[in-house]
Amino acid sequence: MDQPAHPTQPPQPAAPVPAAPVPYGTPDTPHVAVRGEATLEVDPEIARLTITVSARGADRRTALDDLTRRNNQVLALVKPYGEAVEKLETGAFSVTPEINPKSRHERVRAYHGRVHLTATLTDFTALGELTTRLADLDLTRVDGPWWGLRPDSPAHGRARQQAVREAVQRAREYAGALGSRLVALTELADLEAEQGPLQPVAATRGRSAFGGPADRDAVVALDLEPQRQTVYAHVNARFTITPPEL
Repeated sequence: MDQPAHPTQPPQPAAPVPAAPVPYGTPDTPHVAVRGEATLEVDPEIARLTITVSARGADRRTALDDLTRRNNQVLALVKPYGEAVEKLETGAFSVTPEINPKSRHERVRAYHGRVHLTATLTDFTALGELTTRLADLDLTRVDGPWWGLRPDSPAHGRARQQAVREAVQRAREYAGALGSRLVALTELADLEAEQGPLQPVAATRGRSAFGGPADRDAVVALDLEPQRQTVYAHVNARFTITPPEL
């Protein structure tokens, strides 16, 4: 026996698609878009020194032994400064053969060795003394200091907050010129909130590559003045305002 056919269901109406928001507002809900900026000058929190230790020998073993000894001298000089040195890091290490250009064969004339280190200091009273003592070591080059701020420095937050306050104030002034007032914030875009690049001050170099030892008693600590840092923050903000009284 045939089954009764089910009645055909009427088509369901499609759900209404919400209207896309109008990015530039309407006469009833106008928008105002502004840019907020802030620039702060603050004292640095850290100073970095880059240290390059070199050695040259007629054979590989001599170059390595001299490089190891001089690298240990740098470490022994820096580590006693304790908490004044926040970080001491070893970067690139290289031993490079120098081929005699006049030789018809691959005859090595000498070996050049280098070790690169970076010292980050937070106590600037020790910076000048350490810089001078490092520069007095044989075949040791010192560059810096490069002053800077920590990534989580409160100065970045102060700049961002100031940029937002400046954007609100600017929007309020624009709205006031139209006889309007701010109603709501619809967008806040962080364009840029970062410190400027680390600023190099006077570069301090070691003695000539093959100079003899200097008189340690004649070494005078450098007087290094910290360089103030510039912190920037920029935001874009969009607000709705009441209809203007034109």
